[in-house]
Amino acid sequence: MINKNSPIPIYYQLAEHIKQLIEKGDLSPGDSLPAEREYAEQYQISRMTVRQAFTQLVNAGYLSRRQGKGTFVAERKLEQPLQGLTSFTEDMKARGLEPGNEFIHFQIIPATSQISQHLSIQEDEPVYEIKRIRLADNVPMALETNYISANLISGLTETIVNQSLYGYIEEKLGYHIEEATQIIESTLASPIEAKYLNIKTGAPIMSILRNTFLEDGTPFEFVISAYRADRYTFKIHMKR
Repeated sequence: MINKNSPIPIYYQLAEHIKQLIEKGDLSPGDSLPAEREYAEQYQISRMTVRQAFTQLVNAGYLSRRQGKGTFVAERKLEQPLQGLTSFTEDMKARGLEPGNEFIHFQIIPATSQISQHLSIQEDEPVYEIKRIRLADNVPMALETNYISANLISGLTETIVNQSLYGYIEEKLGYHIEEATQIIESTLASPIEAKYLNIKTGAPIMSILRNTFLEDGTPFEFVISAYRADRYTFKIHMKR
């Protein structure tokens, strides 16, 4: 497994070996890895070399370090391509995962200045405010707050939103959802975000602002989301 005569660095060989064990399922999320000293003794290599291998795998998202406890196989991240517009429900089902929602509240409120600008409506017009935790196989992935024009998208209920918001808009109301714009930035979890996402305050998250538009260019949805950076990643394909 370790070929000391190979031009490939030893730390890289060790990292690839551990990565293969994870990808084959021989090591599962949450499993504890042997200490650096044990790897060093087993393969007759330095602890610094083992540490380099661990660091590479931590940076790649395969391992995680827990202070005072050791190194563990990390939970695998969900990868969402950014080429197409899909709902969270559609995205999870496509991955063979069970989507779920845990509602915090569902109510109609008057549009604030920020909301009215994003939805191209007047201040104080009625909007649905839908705050919920988005789940995949009962694991919290994101804290999401949707603002939707109640005059444009009528008849929404908590049951409809729980099943598929986009499905209702397109299949029941006859609108065509055309496109969306997203702003993604890294930030740290607030105490409220940490509480709902079951992470520590100050843990890294991805903050996302999204505007979604109908075919005629009318904005119908403004979404503020906080995604767990340890469980979710975004992927984009680009051509020159």
